[in-house]
Amino acid sequence: MIKNISVVIVAKNAQETLRECLNALDRFEDVVVYLNDSSDQTEAIASQFSNTTIIKGTFQGFGKTKNIAASYAKNDWILSLDSDEVLNPHLIDEIASQDYSSPYTQFILKRRNYFLGKKTVSQDYIVRLYNKKVSQFNDNLVHEKIIPHKGYPQIKIAGEFKHLNITNINQTLTKMIKYTDLGADNKKTCFFTIVIAKAFFAFIQSYFLRFYFLNGWVGFTLSISNANRRFYKYLKQFINCQNSRT
Repeated sequence: MIKNISVVIVAKNAQETLRECLNALDRFEDVVVYLNDSSDQTEAIASQFSNTTIIKGTFQGFGKTKNIAASYAKNDWILSLDSDEVLNPHLIDEIASQDYSSPYTQFILKRRNYFLGKKTVSQDYIVRLYNKKVSQFNDNLVHEKIIPHKGYPQIKIAGEFKHLNITNINQTLTKMIKYTDLGADNKKTCFFTIVIAKAFFAFIQSYFLRFYFLNGWVGFTLSISNANRRFYKYLKQFINCQNSRT
């Protein structure tokens, strides 16, 4: 049993993936699931795990909410996961074997993205393991990150974990609404050419520069989805600019 690290998960309406996420965490003594306004079976699923504590609270943007959720953890070392992310035993072994003597050390995990159950070429390297006494997420509403400590290491842990990003095609639409709303909040873009250029580059970046074309129809679909998300994010910012002039 891993007793020096708490897993912290922020979840809302995550019934499709939360069980698989929590099943993989049975070696951790302390798992915190921070629920915000779930209306499905997310709470019922979380309550079935004896190592899990359920906390209910409001959503204040991803950065602030993850910091609030971490405050309920028993340990200072925090492994931050999303409710659609699944660790494997090898990665957990690697996490357990790290040196945690310096609280300023931050650990980078490799995340492999899945689409409708299919493994994609899309992957990220992100800091997800940190000491909450000296580290925290920034206050970004979306695309939140752990604030680095200048002069202190960020160590890559071998192995990767699954990100069940899209399990139902309709999620691409619901997530697009959520993330574009957050990405446009209190922001303005006053030139429509920027809206077009951002969407066009998002497709080129995904399909060609990140090699999504290697995933066939899945890669093309993801590239179109990324372009649409970028388009509507900046379109909403453009509308904000137009409204400010009236």
